[in-house]
Amino acid sequence: MSFSLLHKDKTSKARAGVLKTARGDVRTPCFMPVGTQGTVKTLSNDELVSCGTELLMANAYHLYLRPGGKILKKAGGLHKFMSWKGPMMTDSGGYQVFSLAVLRKVKKEGVEFRSHIDGSTHFLTPEKVIEFQGLLGSDIMMPLDECLHYPVVKNQVEDSLKTTYHWALKSQAAGCRSQVKEKQQLFGIVQGSTYKDLRKRAVEEIASIGFDGYAIGGIAVGEPRELIHEIAEYTADLLPENKPRYLMGMGMPLDMVEAIAEGIDFFDCVVPTRNGRNGQAFTTEGELQLRNAPFKEDFRPIDENCGCSTCRTHTRAYIRHLFNTEEILGLRLVSLHNIYFYVKLIQIAREAILENRFSKFREEFKEKFKKRIGGK
Repeated sequence: MSFSLLHKDKTSKARAGVLKTARGDVRTPCFMPVGTQGTVKTLSNDELVSCGTELLMANAYHLYLRPGGKILKKAGGLHKFMSWKGPMMTDSGGYQVFSLAVLRKVKKEGVEFRSHIDGSTHFLTPEKVIEFQGLLGSDIMMPLDECLHYPVVKNQVEDSLKTTYHWALKSQAAGCRSQVKEKQQLFGIVQGSTYKDLRKRAVEEIASIGFDGYAIGGIAVGEPRELIHEIAEYTADLLPENKPRYLMGMGMPLDMVEAIAEGIDFFDCVVPTRNGRNGQAFTTEGELQLRNAPFKEDFRPIDENCGCSTCRTHTRAYIRHLFNTEEILGLRLVSLHNIYFYVKLIQIAREAILENRFSKFREEFKEKFKKRIGGK
């Protein structure tokens, strides 16, 4: 289990590599579809494979609450429970605790919260989060951390970094003690909000512990787009070059291409399926809102340059009809197309890096994608 950096683009900070896991290799850069509760909404595993998915993301917070550890243990882990054979990453659920929980109280030992589902009280420690992810059997685990929303005052961020660092130490120790450590990797998470000096401190502290990879957290939580990229690039520059870099929650196409140019290797986001369920499709020339009237008699595929099964089989007019008649198939077709588009976009970016033409690809994609078709 290791990360190999194969090539660096000559005109940007873009990188191409391979992450070896117990369940197979993952080529980077890589987009991870989000299967929050053990499923990518509306899509089957076979459909995800057909899109070229190499790595899946699931969420420990949601799985901890439902179906719970007992059932997942009896099932033999998350892979067997959901019949997914490929590599998988699980988030610690820290972000969900701080964004979804009804009430929460952060302590040195962990965080107490009330479930957003039924109000039941739970207490998660860094060790318990690692233990649960060990039970899940994910190939890549994330430690418990504290994520703050933007804007936030500096002294609050400083106090939060102390907590995240303390939890990271405990998570690493728990990971080393885990019986499945030889099959699982553990990434460290760098916080620090938009304060560069605190980001630098966080990188130094988290990197000193020594993790298999590093995630940039606390990004895209309310900041202006320009500031998001400024902080992402600044933080990526500080991270160890020989370890994979994961930008958490970043998921608009233009933003991912920009982040690749900033040296990022992994992405995850619910946008392709969440927006797909609302009729928004992503194409090589912009975004389509397929509910809109201009598509009523448009018998072209969503994207004439796309090879997904949706585009090979159905038209914009038919999909618009499905949404207007509230047929579930419409949600599935657009979600499938969007996942295919996202996965292929990052794979095409990787090819451009390997061929030393990423900057040209980046500019051409930006120019095409800025065009809007059919309105929002």
